[in-house]
Amino acid sequence: MHICNFCCIFAAKLVIMRKNGNAQHITKRIFIDIFLWTIATILCLLWRWLDEKSEVSSYILLFLVMANVWMLVAWAAQLYRPYVLVRLWRSMGSLSLTIGIMVGLSNLVLPYLPWQFSPKVASWMVLIVGAMEVVVLIGEHYWKYATNMTVPVMKIEQRVNAVVKRKDEPRSEESIASIRQSVLSVTIEKDYAMLRERVNLDSMQTRVVCNSNNFSILQIPDYQYATIVDMTLMNDTRGINKRFCMVNQKLPDNGRYVCCFRPQEYIKRKILTQYPRGINWIAYGLYFFRKRVIPRMLLTSRLYYDVTNGRKRMLSRTEVLGRLYFCGFAVEEVVPMGHIEYVFARRISQPYPQERIKLYGPLIKLPRVWKNKEIRYFYKFRTMHPYAEYIQKYVFDKRGGMDIADKSNDDWRITTWGRVMRKYWLDELPMLINWIRGDMKLVGVRPLSKAMFDSYPAWLQDKRTLTKPGLMPPFYIDHPNTFDELFASEDKYLTEYLEHPHRTDWKYFFLIMRSILTRRTHSA
Repeated sequence: MHICNFCCIFAAKLVIMRKNGNAQHITKRIFIDIFLWTIATILCLLWRWLDEKSEVSSYILLFLVMANVWMLVAWAAQLYRPYVLVRLWRSMGSLSLTIGIMVGLSNLVLPYLPWQFSPKVASWMVLIVGAMEVVVLIGEHYWKYATNMTVPVMKIEQRVNAVVKRKDEPRSEESIASIRQSVLSVTIEKDYAMLRERVNLDSMQTRVVCNSNNFSILQIPDYQYATIVDMTLMNDTRGINKRFCMVNQKLPDNGRYVCCFRPQEYIKRKILTQYPRGINWIAYGLYFFRKRVIPRMLLTSRLYYDVTNGRKRMLSRTEVLGRLYFCGFAVEEVVPMGHIEYVFARRISQPYPQERIKLYGPLIKLPRVWKNKEIRYFYKFRTMHPYAEYIQKYVFDKRGGMDIADKSNDDWRITTWGRVMRKYWLDELPMLINWIRGDMKLVGVRPLSKAMFDSYPAWLQDKRTLTKPGLMPPFYIDHPNTFDELFASEDKYLTEYLEHPHRTDWKYFFLIMRSILTRRTHSA
């Protein structure tokens, strides 16, 4: 009977609240409260049962009564209204009001009811639920804050008549001296001489920016300058992508952009040489966790940048170059100058579509050419620095092309732990998800990136997309050293597989396992 009454009241409240909108949020909060009241009841039941051997039925009845009254009071106190980021204090006020009313009702009303309810137990239930509710409310508000849902996505404006408008005229002596003074206020004479050698600082078509505030970029008229020299360290800039996109908009087609940063590699060397051996790696690990891991985690990223304002962040060369390509630039030259590196880039295209939050966690999804030349995403652990995917062609060109494992020779985009993970296949463990989902076979040709797939001959492209890719590729047996040997290895496997699928896969499975155990084959 009591359960039926509880269900009827619960359904009636849902109907009423649905009329006010926000039904999904309200329903979720009600179920959370029921869960919290269940936990509180169980805790109080265990306590009282061990103490006095009380009857379970009385606590169940007390739970039904108190839970229903709690939800009615919470609804009247507006605890169930949708939370807003800046109104956490209002939610806490509503919760405090609800707890106060419930404790008062427990001590003033329960003694006069025909059932033998304990006001003390009822008050403890309310306080336990209230404490857990505080954690839930803070968690909900912090989740909304951390995921940055109120920050709009940056819109990329379309370009019209994107040619430089200002004439290429020499500056006055006073203007040249002023620029020199501005540059030397943030760097040294040696860097200034290098910039003068590579960039015409004395031209009216060159603009030098020494202010980290993005407003200084917004003030630049569109297409007035052929070159923008940004002397602000990217390590101290919040919103690097936004800044790069602004510069992209201000520059004419094929305009030049110069920026600078302090590379992560320099900071690593400095810490490792500053402390004694053993302690230095611990110090670097803690520094790396604070400056690289915390800013990349979903729940700590925004808090980190709000506290530090993005200053003194760790940036790898891969990330800076990748961000430039992501924002529509092509890198021409990287010039190391002591602990600072200068990047000379050229505006070549519109930026990629900007995202509200672009985080790089340990698990990534990579687009690969699948069966019937369809593109599907495959999971891996991240072994490269952030934004590495945007400079793949740049690295391939600089390092003499790809090797047979779809990697660049001497690829500096790979992190230190990434090399260890690749050596022992740890980076490929998440592909088991694709195997479970049916995207892959246990044995088969490896899934290729579009760039690598396009380098294959057309006849082999058609042949390898007749079947699903596999976790264990056939070249683990043949160990090819050239692309021709790789093509022959895959062609041999595919020919056998298309004739005898199951027999071929079992045969290759045992041969691959033997190669791994005896020849110590490892991932590239």
